[in-house]
Amino acid sequence: MAALVAAEANRLLDASFLTATYTAPTTPMKLALVTVIGTATTAGTEVTGGSYARQTLAMGAAASGSCSNSGVINFTNMPIATVVGVDVWDNAGTPRRQWFGALTTNRTTAAGDSISFAIASLVASLT
Repeated sequence: MAALVAAEANRLLDASFLTATYTAPTTPMKLALVTVIGTATTAGTEVTGGSYARQTLAMGAAASGSCSNSGVINFTNMPIATVVGVDVWDNAGTPRRQWFGALTTNRTTAAGDSISFAIASLVASLT
């Protein structure tokens, strides 16, 4: 994860400069896998099929302007896919996309494969 989506960046800037009240995301945060990377304004193309489902993303406390996932994240029984990135969503009734980013290395799965992310392998940074 490398980038904050534009809408979230605007919410944080407004709150930082007291032009609006910040509404926190609805927890738990969810990690989505994408086959086409998104942009600051458009979500990526999310994986579908198999038993794929967004997974809960727990992040550790920030230090020096960044934070990373605090637990292993597993996606099991994947469909055939080439995963190129991730999107992070909150868990509201209408989920709000917060972060997005490309994987360092694309991950190709066969039907039934798993994808795992080790602790500290997903990093969000504001610096």
